[in-house]
Amino acid sequence: MQNLVNEVPAKKNYDFIDTIRGIAMISIVGEHCSAVGDYNFPVTAANYWTQLCLMQFNKFGTVTFFLLAGFLIGEKFADYTPSQYLKRRISTTFGPWLFWSLVYCLADIITIAVQARMYHDDRLNLANILNEIKIVYLYTNYWFIVNFLISISVLLIFRKHLYSLYLGAVLLAFYIFYAINIYFEWIEPRHTSAVLGFVFFLWLGAQLRKHWHRVESWVTKTSYPILIFLLLLTFGACIYEVTLLTGHSVDAFNTLRVSNIFFSLVFFALLLKIKTFKFVEYLKPRQTTYGIYLIHYILLVFLLPQILIHITYDVYKFSILEFILFKLAIFVFIYSITLGMVLLISNSRLKKLVGN
Repeated sequence: MQNLVNEVPAKKNYDFIDTIRGIAMISIVGEHCSAVGDYNFPVTAANYWTQLCLMQFNKFGTVTFFLLAGFLIGEKFADYTPSQYLKRRISTTFGPWLFWSLVYCLADIITIAVQARMYHDDRLNLANILNEIKIVYLYTNYWFIVNFLISISVLLIFRKHLYSLYLGAVLLAFYIFYAINIYFEWIEPRHTSAVLGFVFFLWLGAQLRKHWHRVESWVTKTSYPILIFLLLLTFGACIYEVTLLTGHSVDAFNTLRVSNIFFSLVFFALLLKIKTFKFVEYLKPRQTTYGIYLIHYILLVFLLPQILIHITYDVYKFSILEFILFKLAIFVFIYSITLGMVLLISNSRLKKLVGN
């Protein structure tokens, strides 16, 4: 039977997977750094559009991670029983995720307590604390791991049909529902709570792996000008869709926007064509990617404001170049500090805290 998981193609060394994984993590940190700051730019301001473009340019990382996981999942399903695979996944991802998410919650509660003393109010109460914990697990970066494990579990249930087009059609239908729901909001519209919205991209990654010789041939034959044209075209479509959703949606930058999916797929194809990014090797993506994902948001939310508060600047007077350099400086600072922390932890007895 052609669609059985045990008919996965023979194993092969895909070094570029780690490289693309490292690029995807850079994009996620870049996206969060681009979004930080409660700026109220008027829509006519140049830096309104600058920030919008910076955020969108970095918006391909999440879809890329699901594609990469799906790419590798077929042989993993063949090597392990469903219970073994899920146990292995949980043991390497759930513990570190729980630890750092609780660190975030603790930092959040301490911040509330400090603000309560500063402003002499009663914001430090159980209702506020529970609401903040809800926000942490549903609307910060910590949403991803729960969604990812659920998506993996869905494919495990239907592992014998991993390469079935019928399964793909059903999963695509779930994605389409979430994409349409962004506009109509029949249910919670944020991508962080789209429990079945990303499973299709795991499945699609598995198809890329199965038909890799065709995919690689197509990528090789497609010229850089065509890919860059498609990237610019889909990027423009993303910006247009964000403007349509702004003011009408609680999540105008929703990852599951149709335009963003096409943008992410084209970006992924471009990364496949390039394959080699020498500088990424120095970042040790296999060793550091997960730890960077878990830790960077804590530094961005709690450390960065304590530093910026001592610096005199007026972001509303920044030129476009100054604004870009400001955001770039934030990214370099957050990424460098996080990378250093992860490398230190991964080379210590606490290495399990970063998934190593």
